[in-house]
Amino acid sequence: MSGFLRGTGVALATPFNKDGSIDFDGVTSLVNYCIDGGIEYLVVLGTTAESVTLSKEEKKTLVQHVVKVNNKRLPVVIGIGGNNTAAILEELEQIDTSEFDAILSVVPMYNKPTQEGMYHHYKVINDTSPLPILLYNVPSRTGSNMTAETTLRLSKLDNIIGIKEAVGDFTQVLRIIKDKPDDFLVISGDDTLALPAVAAGGDGVISVIGQGFPKEFSEMIRLGLSGHIQQAFNALYGLLPVIDYAFEEGNPAGIKSILKTKGVCDDNVRLPLLPATQDLAKKIKVFIENY
Repeated sequence: MSGFLRGTGVALATPFNKDGSIDFDGVTSLVNYCIDGGIEYLVVLGTTAESVTLSKEEKKTLVQHVVKVNNKRLPVVIGIGGNNTAAILEELEQIDTSEFDAILSVVPMYNKPTQEGMYHHYKVINDTSPLPILLYNVPSRTGSNMTAETTLRLSKLDNIIGIKEAVGDFTQVLRIIKDKPDDFLVISGDDTLALPAVAAGGDGVISVIGQGFPKEFSEMIRLGLSGHIQQAFNALYGLLPVIDYAFEEGNPAGIKSILKTKGVCDDNVRLPLLPATQDLAKKIKVFIENY
């Protein structure tokens, strides 16, 4: 059931015009660039999309545009999460299930629930969601870590098919892989650790850098999944500098600079974020010219 989300998904950035409005031509360009590059699925309204600065109406029109451009070529995962459980349930009631294949739901941020609170938050979503659910653990942004024990407990629920794990602690990733049900996906949320996770038995990645280098990154993950580990690691070592650049000044400033350099879309972001500095943009340009 969940195998369609193995491999490389990309957490799509939202291209903006200089006036801050959504650049729909840029969205079209980015979606086609990723699909042509061979990725396995698209993720809309994730962190990289600057979704916290998008209005409800903007989210709606952005998602509709991505779905239209994709035209059912790839599975689409939509980000529906937050720290207000009731608001998430309301959003789930309004979703058009024909357009999406799963939801990605982040651990509640800011109000820092206990492990038991996290479990019950997701249990309610599990009981309500019309679509399969990917958990998303990213303590660097949420302020609290969902432990391996809580993830494994949630993995037994019917509708929860996997986790995007961006904990930064590889031991926690290994604990989940070791004891998870066979059909529960462990998807890396960390571009640098994605291949090691695959080598350990994980299922792939929801990537930021994968939209800047879709062909190279998705092929690297496929090599890892098919057991060609050394070849895959050689590819990773070639990409390591630009993965560092993508996050040096925060996400999505770095990836948008990469996409601008490659002619995919512009690098505008919304406050409180700022575009990549000239120094970083120059390093990115030199890397791409020599890669």
